[in-house]
Amino acid sequence: MYQIAIIPSGIDTGRQRNYPIRCRQLGAGIIIPIRRHRIQKRLKIFRFREMIELAIKQLDFSYVPYSGFKVGAALRTKDGQYYTGCNIENASYTPTNCAERTAFFKAVSEGVREFEAICVVGGKDGILTDYASPCGVCRQVMMEFCDPETFQIILATGKEQYEVFTLKEILPLGFGPKNLR
Repeated sequence: MYQIAIIPSGIDTGRQRNYPIRCRQLGAGIIIPIRRHRIQKRLKIFRFREMIELAIKQLDFSYVPYSGFKVGAALRTKDGQYYTGCNIENASYTPTNCAERTAFFKAVSEGVREFEAICVVGGKDGILTDYASPCGVCRQVMMEFCDPETFQIILATGKEQYEVFTLKEILPLGFGPKNLR
């Protein structure tokens, strides 16, 4: 159980003055501060797991009669909405659309332009064995709509097995709208 408390300035909370912070009560009136970054980290882990679950569900919708490699994506907007996508193959290959771009195009077609993170999962016949990293075209679409310093790409093989990268980490010298100003 958490409560808001005023911690006297003599207790090290990592801040300089008295102020309301989130605390945990350990019984008998003992209150310890919980550092904000720990709370945020827990929220991120919950959010990552939620996104992984959504992306995995999208594997069922993949249309992959040629490669058999299913990919699912869950895109989170800055206001907390989700847009999902799956890969859709085509016999002539060029019109094939990746799961990441499907999610982005769904969101953009509804007027959404601010994004926080995307989770991508994939594997042959929908079996997740390795991370399915976005292709170059998908990375370029992300560069169009996302801040490379803060936008997160979550690559997962399950709810407990994932890695998080920024767009800048996977597209270090990306070309985007800022280059044209």
